[in-house]
Amino acid sequence: MKFEQHITISYADSQVLPILAEHCELSHAQLKQAIAKGALWLTRGKHTQRLRRIKKTLLAKDVLHFYYNGDVLMQTCAPAILIEDRQDYSIWYKPYGMLSQGSKWSDHLTINRFVQQTLSPERAAFIVHRLDRAATGLIVIAHSKKAARALSAMFEHHQLEKRYQIIVHGDHRSHPQPEKITVEVDDKKATSHFSHLAYQNDYDLSLVEVLIESGRKHQIRKHAKAIGLPVVGDRLHGDESKSYPKQLNLQLCAAKLSFICPLSGDAVNAQLPENLTPQFEQITSLL
Repeated sequence: MKFEQHITISYADSQVLPILAEHCELSHAQLKQAIAKGALWLTRGKHTQRLRRIKKTLLAKDVLHFYYNGDVLMQTCAPAILIEDRQDYSIWYKPYGMLSQGSKWSDHLTINRFVQQTLSPERAAFIVHRLDRAATGLIVIAHSKKAARALSAMFEHHQLEKRYQIIVHGDHRSHPQPEKITVEVDDKKATSHFSHLAYQNDYDLSLVEVLIESGRKHQIRKHAKAIGLPVVGDRLHGDESKSYPKQLNLQLCAAKLSFICPLSGDAVNAQLPENLTPQFEQITSLL
């Protein structure tokens, strides 16, 4: 079931659930669940924001926006894992399927919502950079507006080192080491450095570390395909002749982050434990 409702409130002191129940063929339990997952918005004056408090008193001329998509609300993913808590911000492992940004339909699968609900005591959670839904790995979450501004500026000006690990089809040992790739992405300059880490002979797979200088959309995936070594599990930019089972995820992971903290001046070197990085043995049975 998928629908939208936009309801202008006629009377002050109106309550959320009775109003929605009048306009939707959903039970109170279904409504509460959808609201908790971020499907309800409130416009008051010039401001529109998500509304989760079902007991919030409504005013005349408020507008409720209810976006219900049963398929979206049923989606799940593995939990994120805290790697390091630095109080002003924290560094997390984002699993496959978790989003960096919500939609009007929900935000229950976003990393910032997960962090906000998980950290104790609860803290604000601000996105300062993004990872694709299909990618896994390290992501930084700010816990104040000051930290968010400073960290966002650091990412925007590429004042950090990001290293990824990918598993690709083919043997990267025959390529230059490291291999500098400068193929433009979306007509913009893009530079990646690929370095061989390991080779799996039976399935002709390579584990490659990638250092990027720029951050174009899907840059690593496009550069991997450009050199004839598409990323395993890449259904968008990979080998079109490959057919992957549903349970095989994109083998692209943000494995290391290094930077000078713009707040404290400390050197930060975050690295995933090996069990969270791409592993040959985890995917060969699916190929």
